[in-house]
Amino acid sequence: MFNRVAFVTGASRGIGRAISLTLCRTGFDIVVASPEIENNELVAEEIRACSGEAMTLNLDVTSQESIKEGFTKVLADKTRIDVLVNNAGITRDGLAVRMKVADWELVLKINLQGAFLCTQQVLPSMMKNRWGRIINIASVVGQAGAAGQANYAASKAGLIGLTKALAQEMASRSITVNAIAPGYIATDMTKGLPDEVKQKILASVPLGRMGTPEDIAAAVKFLASEDAGYITGHVLAVNGGMYM
Repeated sequence: MFNRVAFVTGASRGIGRAISLTLCRTGFDIVVASPEIENNELVAEEIRACSGEAMTLNLDVTSQESIKEGFTKVLADKTRIDVLVNNAGITRDGLAVRMKVADWELVLKINLQGAFLCTQQVLPSMMKNRWGRIINIASVVGQAGAAGQANYAASKAGLIGLTKALAQEMASRSITVNAIAPGYIATDMTKGLPDEVKQKILASVPLGRMGTPEDIAAAVKFLASEDAGYITGHVLAVNGGMYM
């Protein structure tokens, strides 16, 4: 019995790392992809320590050439990619009235265009195999908006729209496409928030805590499984109840 292959972008830390380790324990071979080469290797070592198979990939999702070369390399080595987790993402916050065009463009390029280009690379093999899981890591901000995050909110709302369109296109090939919308998760991205901002966020979360990367990884594990075969075009909110 072959192991299915999961390709995780932004896998070098935080949510991506947790997803990689969780899917490894489920029996997937993991492609650890990000531009952080040293951190990719550290995650790969953790995967191998729990008897999993890991391949690292220096992937720049702002570059169409890097994406094409990376996926070609993986498919040549693994022959298949069964699960794609589009997790790579950044923020460049600022009020819209003063937002630099470069900050708008970079966030959209990484968070939305990068996910689209990665998805294009896996679709032919998934269609051939008539099985696949595409899981896009969106955000509660893409559902509810947030002041000072027009670029991030637009990118994540776009990712939700992309999820629904692809789900309709791919359903006849038994390829499911879903999104997960995390709330505020304790990662490097949120670590730098001022304490007063964190307290304000916690006050809006009925469960009374920030989420963990493992909370998101558990949702990915489910959507990547056979048990989720009749779920597609869905946005799974993992936000502690802050947006319903």
